Amino acid sequence: MAKEKPMSENCLKDMLPIRDALDVVSGKWKMMILVSIKHNNKRFRDIERSIPKISSKVLAKELKDLEQHKLIKRTVYDDYPVSIEYTMTEYAMSLEKVMNELHTWGLNHRKEILGK
Repeated sequence: MAKEKPMSENCLKDMLPIRDALDVVSGKWKMMILVSIKHNNKRFRDIERSIPKISSKVLAKELKDLEQHKLIKRTVYDDYPVSIEYTMTEYAMSLEKVMNELHTWGLNHRKEILGK
């Protein structure tokens, strides 16, 4: 059996922050939810309708995750009936550059793969 090479300290230093970031925003839905909220979809049903194929159960779980990571704020209005709105936090706005870069990369990737 071949010995594993020890990971260089610099390599690990580069990996850990990326892993931490991906732990927060990875998965099929989190970035999509943030984009939806950024586009002024504030209520649960509006967010759900804006994202094709997301289930209510998954959306509820992902919203809770995003709230725990301080990327969205959940505000309950004591109206009748009670209404809840989700907004991006100031902290989440620091992801805007990343979101724009992912958007641009995604467009270029589609051209590369699909030739369009």
